[in-house]
Amino acid sequence: MNAYSGSRAVVIGGSIGGLTAALLLRDLGFEVDVYERTPSDLDGRGGGIVLQPDTLRWFRERSSQRPEDVSTTTNWVQYIDSDNHIIDREARSWSHTSWGTFYRALLADFGREHYHLGEFACGFDQDEGSVTVRFVSGRREQASLVVIADGVTSGNRARIDPDVTLDYSGYIGWRGTVDEANLTAETAALLNDAVTYNVVPHSQITMYPIPSERGVAKGQRLMNYVWYRNVAAGPDLDEMLTNKQGFLGKVSVHPNQVQDRYVDEMRETATRILAPAAAEVVTATEAPFIQVVWDSRASKMVSGRVALIGDAACGARPHAAAGTAKAAADAWALSEALTASAGNVAEALEKWEPGQLELSSNLLARVKAMGERSQFTNTWTPGDADLRFGLYGPGR
Repeated sequence: MNAYSGSRAVVIGGSIGGLTAALLLRDLGFEVDVYERTPSDLDGRGGGIVLQPDTLRWFRERSSQRPEDVSTTTNWVQYIDSDNHIIDREARSWSHTSWGTFYRALLADFGREHYHLGEFACGFDQDEGSVTVRFVSGRREQASLVVIADGVTSGNRARIDPDVTLDYSGYIGWRGTVDEANLTAETAALLNDAVTYNVVPHSQITMYPIPSERGVAKGQRLMNYVWYRNVAAGPDLDEMLTNKQGFLGKVSVHPNQVQDRYVDEMRETATRILAPAAAEVVTATEAPFIQVVWDSRASKMVSGRVALIGDAACGARPHAAAGTAKAAADAWALSEALTASAGNVAEALEKWEPGQLELSSNLLARVKAMGERSQFTNTWTPGDADLRFGLYGPGR
């Protein structure tokens, strides 16, 4: 009999990291329930993600869905100058997807019977043998293992590490997508098979194609981008992050909710300072949104039978394209530790924690340095191998 047959696991947070953990725990024999605080399916606001090996591993090893059905692939990493000339190009393949496409694929594999929307976990207690999770709705759930995967603003992280802070990086990311069929032929051809950077003083934009609801083939995809721009902390940032309903967004301002004057300024600035291809992508976006770039890292990821994973444990700037990869890596390493500990949950978590803390520390240090080079010291140099994507280091 499997060591965890008859044991129960609760996953708090139903995003990509939470679903990956839930699937792996179920494969170990746990009865798994996922509790997501939002009342409806998550959508990622249309943003794209780079699929590093840990993120794709579920689909390569365990799923009947194929990686190529949920992702696009590009074969180059390139930099363009102010005239759209390619000034550096390296043969390097990356897979990409839209956040929503990948989320829906994971949810399809997990199923909806044990996936609970609109349940906000507000606290937990534990003894030697189990954890009891409390929800705002009045629900209480008991489990042998609890995995907290509720993101950078985690409501339960403080019970494991009360000293975690969210530290503002000094810049935000404008994000959005545009149907590649709506781009000019010249821009579509330039960007179609690459991760493309355009670096300007104190700023940069990164672009790559992702699946649309129509499919993953060329001509069906969306061109995704994130454009980093400096905004000083304080009233100016708060004003920018106040949406059209007057609510302040701490982490993001959703599509169609950014005040029009900021969208107008963003489009005007794009036309003025970005390469023509990059400016075309930005200005053609109907509903751009804002992502605030924060740094955070818990110094503890375990308390007894409770584990923090993903952004709840470490919120890392996007420059290494490693956020979802870190969440998946946490989940896979947890699965391996539980397997090795043959039924002893607390022992497995104790052995799992040091390696994941080290991974978080190394990743956060690297992306902070990358952000400084891009936004403040103007030393982000096209072609520099230290600036490659990668969870475990540049290019890996």
